[in-house]
Amino acid sequence: MRRAYAILLACCLPLAGALATAGSAQAAAQTVTNGVQFKDTSGNALHAHGGGVVKVGGYYYWFGEDRNSDNTFKSVDAYRSTDLKNWEFRGHVLTQSSAAELQTAYIERPKVMYNAATGTFVMWMHKENGTDYSEARAAVAVSSTVDGSYTYRGSFRPLGQYMSRDLTTFVDTDGTGYMVSAANENYDLHIYRLTADYTGIASLLANPWPGGHREAPALFKRGGVYFMLTSGATGWSPNQQQYATATSLAGPWTAMTN
Repeated sequence: MRRAYAILLACCLPLAGALATAGSAQAAAQTVTNGVQFKDTSGNALHAHGGGVVKVGGYYYWFGEDRNSDNTFKSVDAYRSTDLKNWEFRGHVLTQSSAAELQTAYIERPKVMYNAATGTFVMWMHKENGTDYSEARAAVAVSSTVDGSYTYRGSFRPLGQYMSRDLTTFVDTDGTGYMVSAANENYDLHIYRLTADYTGIASLLANPWPGGHREAPALFKRGGVYFMLTSGATGWSPNQQQYATATSLAGPWTAMTN
């Protein structure tokens, strides 16, 4: 079934004029229709699968997978928007030619975070060999600009031992960076604290749902509460999304709830 989703977007008001005294901006509604091919502002199909969005200045930047016909890695593409509906293509920011190990690979769920201390944009990804899912590695790339070319730093298993597949990243209010990834054949979901420059793993902070068989994590914070959203590990088949909450990333976390 096709559904229309309204995205409420804050509009900036001028400092002068009748509306400036209202005290708050009126949100503008945008309708995004599900179940249709997304296209960019040039009319081309939008390729940003398994992606993530980061806001920089007045723009939202969407990074995602662009795949070859055999589903191997072609590039990570970047798009930008002011309203979350109309997306301008900005470039192939990481490509097969960026590193030898990317020439034949699976690169999934690219997430970009900004490190205010270093002025660097850091991309984390799930990396496989392009044939199967036996590597289960995390990969890192960096750039000095949000939508410029990213320099590939390589791939590894967190702390030299843990499998890492579906992942997400999170920057807390104190500037500490975190990475969350599916481990142990997707039966565990690890929360890692990153190094100060966000390009490495400092420690394993928590494994709150051992044996839970969850993937596709998304993490956000609201009102002092952390929310972790996940899906079941059923490949492309649909399943019940669940979430859990905590007041500390280290836990204790609630059980996953539909």
